[in-house]
Amino acid sequence: MARRKAFRPVIERTPTGYVVNLDREEVDLIVRLLAEMRELIMANDPQHDALMRRLFPPAYHLADDAEAEAEYQRLMRDDLVASRLASINQAETLLAGRAPMNDEAMQSFLQSLNGVRLVLGTLLDVGETEDAEGIADDDPMVGEYHLYHFFSYLLEASLQALSE
Repeated sequence: MARRKAFRPVIERTPTGYVVNLDREEVDLIVRLLAEMRELIMANDPQHDALMRRLFPPAYHLADDAEAEAEYQRLMRDDLVASRLASINQAETLLAGRAPMNDEAMQSFLQSLNGVRLVLGTLLDVGETEDAEGIADDDPMVGEYHLYHFFSYLLEASLQALSE
């Protein structure tokens, strides 16, 4: 009689820290997408500004505040970029070693997952009421939708582990 594997959450809190219970292929996919996000951030290419709008949202939204927004970006952009890159680096290191994460590392992991999800959401122009079931198998962006929902699932699992 085959022994059933006990259910293990995707992200779980253990006495030694948070553990990611994903297959190697899933971890490799996350690491690859984190590397792509790093390249996107570091390119600082104006052609990608629209894609990055959720990753680095404006602080001032009104047309009258354009000068204040420019000043905010001048003062804060480098810090925001450095924070994103540091989180990506820490998440990649932790995933590569499959070591348990402490609270600080878990926050970096969350920030990195959310960053990829924000970029995918912008690419797909998803809204608050996105329906995962409404995507046709022949949609040219079906793969990106699946990735978006996978990262949403990982974020939810991470937040659940944090709240335990």
